Amino acid sequence: MTGFGRGIAERGGARATVDVRAVNHRYLDLKLRGVQVAPALEEAVATKVRAALERGSVAISIHVVRTDAASGTRIDLQAAVKVHVALVELARHLGLHGPDLALVLAQPGVVIAEADGERPDDDACVLEALDAALAQLAAMRQREGGALAEDVTARLDELAGARARIDQLAQGVPAAVQKRLAERVKRLLDGDGLAVDPSRLAQEVAVLADRADVSEELVRLASHLDQAHTLVKTAAPVGRRLDFLVQEIGRELNTIGSKSATGEISSVVVEAKSVLEKVREQVQNIE
Repeated sequence: MTGFGRGIAERGGARATVDVRAVNHRYLDLKLRGVQVAPALEEAVATKVRAALERGSVAISIHVVRTDAASGTRIDLQAAVKVHVALVELARHLGLHGPDLALVLAQPGVVIAEADGERPDDDACVLEALDAALAQLAAMRQREGGALAEDVTARLDELAGARARIDQLAQGVPAAVQKRLAERVKRLLDGDGLAVDPSRLAQEVAVLADRADVSEELVRLASHLDQAHTLVKTAAPVGRRLDFLVQEIGRELNTIGSKSATGEISSVVVEAKSVLEKVREQVQNIE
C-alpha cells in the first residue's frame, strides 16, 4: 500500500526531520536518503521499519540540523594525520613538494560538521522522529486498507456467486452428457436399422460424467474463498497469504474449466477468472 509520514523531533540541541514514503512492492525494499548515517543508526532505522512494515518499497529521508549555539565544525585529528601521511607518500612518489595544510583540510573526513549527526543525542532524535513518521504512515495506510478490504470482499462475493452457479449447472451435467451422447449415437446409426444398447449407453454416460465431475474442485474452491474472506477481515498483515490463496483459487478455476462439459459452465469460469484477476491486482497492494 502507498502512504507518507513525516516525523519531527528535537533533542540535545538537534532537530531531526524524517520523511517515510511507501509505494506498492511485493517485498520490503528499504532505501535511506539524506544525510549519511552511521552503520549502527542505519541498522536501528531498518529494524524499526521491518517491525512496522512487511511489504512495500520504502524511501526514508533523514535531515538533522543543530539548533544550539554550539553548532559548528571540528577536526578529526586521526583522520588528518592519516591523510597527511598518504599525501606525503604520494608527493614523494611523484617527486613533488609535500602537501600544505589547506590540502589536508580539504580531504573528506578531516573537517567534520557537528550538524552531520556526530553527536550521541542525534541518533535518538532521528529514531524519535522516525517513530512519529511511521505512526503517520500507518494511519494513512490503514485508511487505504479499509477501502481495499471493501473492494476485495465484494469481488470475493462475486467469486462465491460464480461458484454457486457452477455448482448448480454441474447438477445437470450427467443429463446433458446422456442427451448429447444419445443424439450422437443416433445420428451414427440412423438408417442402419441398429438399436442402441441402453446399458452400454449408461456406462458411457457414467464414464463421461465422472470425467466432468467438478465436485471436489468446488469444495476446495469454497474453502479457499472462505479463508480469503477471513483474512481480509484480519488486522494482521495478510498480503502474502492472500497471494497464495489467489493462486489456489485460480488453479481450481482452471481445473473446472478444463473439465467443463457445457458451454454454460465454461462461460461462468471465464467470468470468474476475470474477477479473480482484479482480486490479484488488489492483493498486491495489501500488506
